[in-house]
Amino acid sequence: MKKKVLIIDDSKPIRLLLDAILGRHYTVMTAQDGLEAMAWLSKGNAADVIITDLHMPNIDGWELLEHLSGSYLYKDIPVMVLSGEVLNTEPTAIIARFDNVRVVMQKPFDPVVLLEKVAHMLNGQLTVSI
Repeated sequence: MKKKVLIIDDSKPIRLLLDAILGRHYTVMTAQDGLEAMAWLSKGNAADVIITDLHMPNIDGWELLEHLSGSYLYKDIPVMVLSGEVLNTEPTAIIARFDNVRVVMQKPFDPVVLLEKVAHMLNGQLTVSI
């Protein structure tokens, strides 16, 4: 059975791009914001890895990370932060603040590097990467 990757980004082109990159290897689910992602998770769905943007409407990435890291059900799901906002925030501060964040990448990103990091996260080989 393919591993599930939940992609959360308000940009439809980014969601489609990530689905195209990851969909050949994993089952990909997408959400346009944290609210939609939490609704999907609360219905008993599970993800093996979550990739989220930080700047989104409704529930943004920061609020989503707070909820995931504080939840008994979701705190062990490894998370990749993929955002243009990383320029304004020290990546190590994000990782230090949220235990489940394993990777912080900035947009634009290298698809090959992204695939490698997701694979490492799913195999438990990657503890923290910036």
